[in-house]
Amino acid sequence: MIEAFHSNWTAPFFELNSHNEYYIEDFEILTTIISALKWREKNGAIRMITDEVGAEYYKNLGIDSIWDLGIDLSLNNIKDDIDRSLFWAAGKIYALKTQKEPCVMIDTDFIVWESIEEILKNQKICTIHKEKITNEVYPDKYFFEMKDGYIFDKDWDWSVLPSNTAFTYIADEKFKEYYTKCAIDFMENLIGGKDRIVNMVFAEQRLLSMCANKMDIPIKEIMSLEDLFGNKQKIFTHTWGYKDSMKRNYIKRKDFCIRCIKRIINDYPEYEGILANIKELQPYYNEIKYLKLNKS
Repeated sequence: MIEAFHSNWTAPFFELNSHNEYYIEDFEILTTIISALKWREKNGAIRMITDEVGAEYYKNLGIDSIWDLGIDLSLNNIKDDIDRSLFWAAGKIYALKTQKEPCVMIDTDFIVWESIEEILKNQKICTIHKEKITNEVYPDKYFFEMKDGYIFDKDWDWSVLPSNTAFTYIADEKFKEYYTKCAIDFMENLIGGKDRIVNMVFAEQRLLSMCANKMDIPIKEIMSLEDLFGNKQKIFTHTWGYKDSMKRNYIKRKDFCIRCIKRIINDYPEYEGILANIKELQPYYNEIKYLKLNKS
């Protein structure tokens, strides 16, 4: 069995929503619950690595018990010199830095439905899929404006395909230390640019592949991008590409949330009471109960 972790650094939320109370979208609350519970059922133990705001939010929702390894507050310690508006996913890298290998880093919108022990067997690094290099998302090194004294490693191969880290397995301690150090060094030394995608995915995804390439460690790509989003497999679900649609279209949001609630109640009936008490989910839960009552 393999230990996994979710992570949630809440500080970037307040960079964009300075006057709001912290919240997570209803559909992401549900994928977080399914992701944690399904990992526990099929693959091993899991923890949440977050900060005080995140921990309090999950506790108030009543879902802190979904992580059987508990909630870790390590992300309270991220330095102020990281640009929170640019590096919104930096918490993943800081969380990874603190974990013992082998471990799985999994996004809260990523679900593993079955055991993947055989897929990970004898591997040092696995990611869900590789990314294509396009100039809009993965420009060359001259795009980045860095502090004096920072130099890109001459041994990094910029032609290596980046690795999507929504699901990442690492079983090599030296690699983990090198990759997280390089990513944090980059984030601390960037001084130019406002592109939240380009800068973040370089630190998180492109550097992972370049660091592995330098250390001569192959990265196992679990499946192609086309297969993941083409309904050709039943092991993984990643809702990243569907989030914008749900934010814009209430019908899609409602349908997704209802399906998730039904799945949780069916697979983990002991969590029905928790779902019923989450105010963000009550309209969907009440509709499910109303339809069930009228059918009977």
